[in-house]
Amino acid sequence: MVNDQLQKFMFSTAPVRGEIVSLRNTWQEVLTRRQYPAPVRTVLGEMMAACALLSANLKFDGTLIMQIFGDGPVKMLVVQCSSDLSMRATARLSEEAAATLDGDVSLTDLVNASGHGRCVITLDPANKQPGQQPYQGIVPLNGDDGPLPSIASVLEHYMRHSEQLDTRMWLAANDDRAVGMLLQKLPGDGGIVPHPGELDADTWERVCTLSATLSRDELLEQEPETVFRRLFWQENVHHFEPAGARFQCSCSREKVGAMLRMLGRAEVDSVIEERGHVEVHCEYCNQRYEFDPVDVAQLFVVTGLSEGVAPADGQRH
Repeated sequence: MVNDQLQKFMFSTAPVRGEIVSLRNTWQEVLTRRQYPAPVRTVLGEMMAACALLSANLKFDGTLIMQIFGDGPVKMLVVQCSSDLSMRATARLSEEAAATLDGDVSLTDLVNASGHGRCVITLDPANKQPGQQPYQGIVPLNGDDGPLPSIASVLEHYMRHSEQLDTRMWLAANDDRAVGMLLQKLPGDGGIVPHPGELDADTWERVCTLSATLSRDELLEQEPETVFRRLFWQENVHHFEPAGARFQCSCSREKVGAMLRMLGRAEVDSVIEERGHVEVHCEYCNQRYEFDPVDVAQLFVVTGLSEGVAPADGQRH
């Protein structure tokens, strides 16, 4: 059984590429850190699979961030995926929703109840030039014919209107795995160099029709190799080296300390006075960071020293 792997492929006689991803350990790492109602787990898992699929085609070293801001019981869903397919995810719900959401709830009811939900996709290069801002695209959760019913349809709408690329996605998630498949029609000949007469103009329609037979249960229950073989066994396909995915959170005590310094000494001291300590939980991995009065004093003493005194060579901070 292959865990946490993304496989890219290209149809040899047409400008059509595809990817199929299966996340088991990565998804389990998210679920063991926070408890989400079943409908939220489904949407967040589909977003994780979708982020992996979209990140695999990025041409830069950096991070893809997918955020859904909701106007229903779910206020926000966030997935981050870096170029090496290290991932993390979180969701924020109203307190009432956390206790009552269950069963089969639609995406519209979860995040687009009043028609004001939106999806924000951010591409953040790791080595930005001075003054360079991340690229950001905002997608309403409504299409031409009303609310978009699934994460797949939201992203297909985004790719078609923002990137001018015909894209189809199939996504699914349960308590075990988050999985997905992407097909994309490339502009022109997509860079392929077929032999004369081998370019097949019907490939896109054919492979989309074949893929439309893929059920959610089949996608979840079968390994990617089996799914691929069942769908495309008659197609001439080139496979690329598979890439592994993993859960990774970038939080650290140092980053939390830097955040507290940005809040300012007065704000942090007010929390110390009220509670006796400052406690911060990472929204992604649920790691707990605690700072007592001595820790806080050291944070701001270090800040004062670093601002007023140039450290000697080799001095440890």
